[in-house]
Amino acid sequence: MPEGAARAYLRDLPEAELHVLGGGHWLLETHLDEVVPLMRDFLGRVHARGHS
Repeated sequence: MPEGAARAYLRDLPEAELHVLGGGHWLLETHLDEVVPLMRDFLGRVHARGHS
């Protein structure tokens, strides 16, 4: 989604995380080294909350 639209979510969800990467639809092909740590961190936190 366009960055402006993504930032609009922060008005309604101020605790949300926003990571802006210039990869478009080919994000995993162009920015895999940046995406994997972000996804692992997020999934680790979500998984830990589900098992507290």
